[in-house]
Amino acid sequence: MSRVVHFEIHATEPDRAVTFYTELFGWKFDKWAGPMDYWLITTGPDGTRGINGGMIRRPHPLAGNDGVIAYVCTVDVKDLDQSLAKGQTLGGTVALPKMPIPGMGWLAYLKDTEGNVFGMMQPDPTAA
Repeated sequence: MSRVVHFEIHATEPDRAVTFYTELFGWKFDKWAGPMDYWLITTGPDGTRGINGGMIRRPHPLAGNDGVIAYVCTVDVKDLDQSLAKGQTLGGTVALPKMPIPGMGWLAYLKDTEGNVFGMMQPDPTAA
């Protein structure tokens, strides 16, 4: 059984979003040292119930039905290619093609049959 392991917020103005969530919930944001604008979000102490997440500078402007305007939950999968193929067979559509997250793994977004976007990540520290 696969579990939700991460959530992600897409932000047009990341500094504004950091202020909003820090002041609202007390979340901690740390800029990732990787090659893209990304912040790691700590939502509570280790060992407590809940998951941590991340924030990315919105990669596409919002226009019509394009762009992500919700939290994206990411599910840990063993084989991303297989999971993408199965999701499409079940009626889903690719929202963001497979891409490497350097040093972390392979990520893709799928839209379910209701238009909801979610992520799937295959861990792979050699991804580049």
